Amino acid sequence: MVDSVDKVKTNRTELATPSKTEPTILAAIDIGTNSIHMVVVQIDPILAAFTIIAKEKDTVRLGDRDPKTGNLTPEAMQRAIAALQRCKDLAISKNADHIVAVATSAAREAPNGLEFLQRIESEVGIFVNLISGYEEARRIYLGVLSGMDFQNQPHVIIDIGGGSTELILADSQEPRFLSSTKVGAVRLTREFITTDPISEAEFAYLQAYVRGMLERATDELRFYIKPGEQLRMVGTSGTIETLAIIHALEKQGEVPNPLNGYQISRKDIREMVKRFAAMNCEQRSAIAGMSEKRAEIILAGAIVLQEAMSLLNLETIVICERSLREGVIVDWMLTHGLIDSRMRYQSEIRERSVIKIAHKYQVNLEHCERVANFALSLFDQLQGYLHSWGSEERELLWAAAILHNCGLYISHSAHHKHSYYLIRNAELLGFTEIELELIANIARYHRKSKPRKKHEPYSKLPDNYRKAIKQLSAILRIAVALDRRQIGAIEKFECKYDSEYKTLHLHLFTSNPDDDCALELWNLDYEKGVFEEEYGVRLVATLAVSRAAVS
Repeated sequence: MVDSVDKVKTNRTELATPSKTEPTILAAIDIGTNSIHMVVVQIDPILAAFTIIAKEKDTVRLGDRDPKTGNLTPEAMQRAIAALQRCKDLAISKNADHIVAVATSAAREAPNGLEFLQRIESEVGIFVNLISGYEEARRIYLGVLSGMDFQNQPHVIIDIGGGSTELILADSQEPRFLSSTKVGAVRLTREFITTDPISEAEFAYLQAYVRGMLERATDELRFYIKPGEQLRMVGTSGTIETLAIIHALEKQGEVPNPLNGYQISRKDIREMVKRFAAMNCEQRSAIAGMSEKRAEIILAGAIVLQEAMSLLNLETIVICERSLREGVIVDWMLTHGLIDSRMRYQSEIRERSVIKIAHKYQVNLEHCERVANFALSLFDQLQGYLHSWGSEERELLWAAAILHNCGLYISHSAHHKHSYYLIRNAELLGFTEIELELIANIARYHRKSKPRKKHEPYSKLPDNYRKAIKQLSAILRIAVALDRRQIGAIEKFECKYDSEYKTLHLHLFTSNPDDDCALELWNLDYEKGVFEEEYGVRLVATLAVSRAAVS
């Protein structure tokens, strides 16, 4: 095996500054109490974005420490070293330029933790940063920030690990409060659960202990909440994702893809805790969505979530699939000058994500940006007259317009349908599951048949969402028609609505005074029927020559 330092740079030895024009491949490793995770990403320095190209996870239970000495056991260390060797091999196979690794509470607290990290460096060739609980919380915040739009609202982020739980209060600009409390799913299971199923006495003691441990962090967190602010809770980590998967399978019959944006109520968490407590480990492992190893520690982890939500009086939690590993990547990008500022990064999450997917499926961005501008102009000019949608729907229309033709990557035939499933399964960060569904449907109906109740999954959506799809996709149809030749023949247009005769006059201004835009006018006439039916108007288009073109 070639030493990893010959192939990739670890975070101790790297000297070269990454290119600000060429992609960089980075592997980020999180050595946790329960598992070792690695994510390999390709960083686009121009977009200040990254794409996940590989993942690796191994449950090594590093937190199963010697009960007398508190040391990491030889068996656990060997499992971890073997897992890290596999991670390094995968990183090399993906042509990683750099490997960044961090270790958290298990290595942090064990008397032989530093010795273990030195073994990793000598035997595997990866230098590992041992980070504090505070720094772990900060990087979790960066990871969540990379995948969720905070919309200028304060968010409580909770990450339930094997050895500790991080609670963070943050908004779009900065983390206001960071904490790390020694209540993790592995630690609690090892120290407090000896019966299977858990006895009533052990359950009561565990619940009281968790509540007592979290009280200080939640009390301090509340100090940073401003009067009148409404908090939103975001959950990340294997424990919370497992709860979400089980909940989705039982409530919906399938797991959302992506899981980002999925919500669970505190009531449902409480019911799951009661149910898990009544089962033995074998029975829990038989639950759909539950792995055998997760079944051993899920009860303790679920109790942590239940008590945190109760102490903060929060009724729902929304899932974010990004966490510490992605935060390590964002931190690396910040320190290497690939992100100008966290605030700029956060404000552009959605836009960067959409453009990244457009590049991935090789859309004609020049054409799609014209279509998007036409769609937004029509949306703005009709607002208050023919529709009452707001800024959120406007942003969804923009995203659908940029991506409406991505299905051409698969085939020209029925490409609108291909666009639907490419968008629906794309990693569009910052959008919830329902927003992804709306974007995909708006793009899907930019041509051919209009939305119909016999179409799935459109038919399964609530009435208000179906109305949004019908009205916004009708706008998109008109916008697409206005750039039929994809050459920018139409420069702009002005709308005038005649309420008496229910007629919308569309005055089109050409870019070239010698161009009669016959194809655009023909296509507009062909597509306008869906728009007229949806809005209950007659659409009349007239051609003019722009003053700029004449001069």
